[in-house]
Amino acid sequence: MIDIKVPTVGESISEVTLLKWVKSNGQYVERDEVIAELESEKATFEVNAEKAGILTTVANEGDTLAIGAVLARIDETAAKPQENTPAKAPAPATQQPVQQPAPALAPVQEARAVGKGRLEVKVPTIGESISEVTLLKWAKKEGDLVKRDEVIAELESEKATFELNAVESGKLSLAAKEGDVIKIGDVVAIIDTDVAVPDKETAPAATAPVEAKQATTPPAVAEGKASADVKATPVAAAIIADKKIDPKDITASGSAGRIVKEDVLAALANPGKKAFKGQDLLSRNERKEKMTNLRKTISRRLVESKNTTAMLTTFNEVDMTAVMEIRKIYKDKFKEAHGVGLGFMSFFAKACAIALGEWPSVNAYIDGDELVYHNYADISIAVSTPRGLTVPVIRNVESLGMADIEKKVIELANKARDNKLTMEELQGGTFTITNGGVFGSLMSTPIINLPQSAILGMHKIQDRPMAVNGQVVIKPMMYIALSYDHRIIDGRESVSFLVRVKELLENPALLLMGKDPVKTLLEL
Repeated sequence: MIDIKVPTVGESISEVTLLKWVKSNGQYVERDEVIAELESEKATFEVNAEKAGILTTVANEGDTLAIGAVLARIDETAAKPQENTPAKAPAPATQQPVQQPAPALAPVQEARAVGKGRLEVKVPTIGESISEVTLLKWAKKEGDLVKRDEVIAELESEKATFELNAVESGKLSLAAKEGDVIKIGDVVAIIDTDVAVPDKETAPAATAPVEAKQATTPPAVAEGKASADVKATPVAAAIIADKKIDPKDITASGSAGRIVKEDVLAALANPGKKAFKGQDLLSRNERKEKMTNLRKTISRRLVESKNTTAMLTTFNEVDMTAVMEIRKIYKDKFKEAHGVGLGFMSFFAKACAIALGEWPSVNAYIDGDELVYHNYADISIAVSTPRGLTVPVIRNVESLGMADIEKKVIELANKARDNKLTMEELQGGTFTITNGGVFGSLMSTPIINLPQSAILGMHKIQDRPMAVNGQVVIKPMMYIALSYDHRIIDGRESVSFLVRVKELLENPALLLMGKDPVKTLLEL
């Protein structure tokens, strides 16, 4: 019997909520199969079976569980129950080839021909400043029959990834290769709409067993090579992103070539050892990879920020006792009232929005010889993804309640993880918050997100001895950092802004503008 425990999902996250059981008590589960769905203060994630066996659930749906708490147990000694499925009689080898073509011809007669000739599929316009994209991968192959609006390719711009759909039904001809850099408006494929596309309902039944057999043994897995589309469990993916491990250096042991947590931990325990089968351990091989458009843009903008701003960083520290106490006392009522957890980001976003209103220069930027001030707070939240750093924007934070902020944070974080962010969600922020504490950072100097003039860095909460009324008291403390452009923000303004944020966080009732804190917190 092995214990399935709540995994570590971030330095500042101490508990999660069990949203639902995907598998029921007493059910037999396979290794790496999803058994439950959990929710932290930032996002939802899945828990997978570490071994195959009979599942015994320990917690109930809706329970709040501490990190490391036992969620379920699996009896790996239990035998897999026999499935009552009738055995299929093998068809005689001499008759099968003769009988197969007959049913395969029928659907073609029922297919609908579009009759519009050859149509070009072009790279769409996705933003004023974007002139080219990279073709990440083809979802369809040369000569495939595709239906209208079916996804045929995945493209990547300098800001995000997006899918390309078929403009009509027909036969697909590829005009570009994976990895190619393509200009906006260029042709990537051609669809011959005069070729009839059969409906799925009338697809040849004879080909199904062959396709199913091929699907059970992916070539990439059979040969021991890393798949182009790396698959990993949510916990494994989080560790990979956190430790910045190349998934290609990890040997996948999960079902269907999926990377599980143990595979990542094994790779971390053997640094420098290549996980590819058939290669020597501790080799000195090197490999080169082409930088993605997103990574090139991140590099360019970071260097541009360092070289074009008079960047300076000021620090302070915050006693997080009051915020943590409020979250502990009211988290259940807040979740019941709004359907989301009460996290740290809503407190920081609200505190920054108030402070930005009091110190307008921190919320401004330089445009040529002019200073542009904003009478609203559109706060960008830095999110780390396997493809790189993205900074989606929460609009009008000064007008949002705590619950609205939490819902938006979860929505944007999930979209960033799934590469579903739109251009509108990535543009127009006036100030940025980045949380290095989820990775264990104690202190850092964040780089300004152009064209903004300031960025706030959150860090790890750590118990430290503090002098309080002449006594040494252990307090949960967090260092906060404000990097700012000294050309527009003076030292007095930057320090005063950070002190104001500290004051609001140490006295959360001030965030509620003098109203009854308990009542207002539940209303917001």
